[in-house]
Amino acid sequence: MTYKWDFSFLWNYRHVLAEGLLNTVYLSLTVLACGLVLGAVLAAARISRFATLRAVGSVYVELFRNVPALVLLFWFFYTIPVLTGIQNGRFLTAAVAFSLYSGAYFCEILRGGIQSIDRGQWEASIALGMTFRTVFGSIILPQAIRRTLPALTNEAIEVFKISAVAATIAYPDALYQAKLISDTEYRPVEVYTVIAVLLTAIILVLSGLSYALEYKFSKSN
Repeated sequence: MTYKWDFSFLWNYRHVLAEGLLNTVYLSLTVLACGLVLGAVLAAARISRFATLRAVGSVYVELFRNVPALVLLFWFFYTIPVLTGIQNGRFLTAAVAFSLYSGAYFCEILRGGIQSIDRGQWEASIALGMTFRTVFGSIILPQAIRRTLPALTNEAIEVFKISAVAATIAYPDALYQAKLISDTEYRPVEVYTVIAVLLTAIILVLSGLSYALEYKFSKSN
């Protein structure tokens, strides 16, 4: 039997699809920002001269890097309310769970970039009277970000993909809206094909921005 494709009905759901895409992008950007900040803090802890901070950073990375994102999301959405009696919103739950998850990966990426920088920069800056915070935030971290930009971009794309998992707790992102439309119209092939094209287009835009940044930084060196 030949399948008859029909995308015309999706025009009636354009606002629903647009809302889902915006929610996906909003969640992804939130997780990306929080994950980067958390990753930078953890990276600083991992290279600290204090053994306690290094241990805390190592335990965190090993814990959250080895727990599947879906399991982490379910744990925050279902288990924490049972233990605390507090039920957070779907967006907040997904943002916290995915930020904690991605922070572990961003930490290791940034740590590698930081440790690739000549130790002499640290020693010279400290000798000039700068604090660790100033040296790390103003001198070392910007260089580490530039050196690890391709890896950071790959992780940013992974964050965008992982954000789609939020549909499993009924967060109204692109995939969840697609499911609602599919259940209503009984045309899952067309609905998910369009969603796949739209999400891929967004990822390609992210990749293009990454290449542009890499080119810009390579020219400035």
